[in-house]
Amino acid sequence: MDSPVVVVGGAGRVGRLIVRRLLERREGVRVVGRSAPPARLAPAADAAFVRGDVRVPETLVRPLAGCSALIYSVEPGTDDRGPDRPETTLFQGVRNALAAAAAGGNQPHVVLISQLHATHQGHPLNAYGRLLVWRHAGEEALRESGLPYTVVRPGWLIDDHGAGRRVRLEQGDRGVGQVDREDLAEACVQALYTPAARGVTFEIFNEPGVPIPSWQQAFGSLAWDRTPVA
Repeated sequence: MDSPVVVVGGAGRVGRLIVRRLLERREGVRVVGRSAPPARLAPAADAAFVRGDVRVPETLVRPLAGCSALIYSVEPGTDDRGPDRPETTLFQGVRNALAAAAAGGNQPHVVLISQLHATHQGHPLNAYGRLLVWRHAGEEALRESGLPYTVVRPGWLIDDHGAGRRVRLEQGDRGVGQVDREDLAEACVQALYTPAARGVTFEIFNEPGVPIPSWQQAFGSLAWDRTPVA
């Protein structure tokens, strides 16, 4: 890609894995966060770190200007009265990032990491700052933005392949399961290079079995969120 790929939340546990994969592809990477992480947790040195706060729109203008793609990997607080509450990080923050990325008519591909059960508004997780309400609202803000996008809803995150080494993609927000953070990161990066991943929402899990033969095939089996206009 000619312009940098921006990873908002690129110093987080999944974000660091995403950054590493992008650098392996020799992409220019810009990591956006509120403060520089400790050296032991920092993304790879080849990635540029820029301060930005998704809750404060003006801090995103420069970091997201002219980006070729945006991966949004932000974890919220769970207190519905706190400054990091899901409303500010998962909904308003998404809208702020989209506005900054699209400034000047820019059309980056946006990959949003959402969450399993995002459509289950009666789920107990909503006790934590209406977490799923705002996850889903952030998804809808992206779908309505007019930007090319992919929404990824991971299962419960783990740091190994205890659930199996095969990746399973589903739609409809009905499944349950776990997924290794490494596989989630790979799916997010692969989505940037696979046209079939545009305009879709999917859940991702691990299961026993051999690895999938190709991401093109996996994404190609998914249905669009909306039928493209001819």
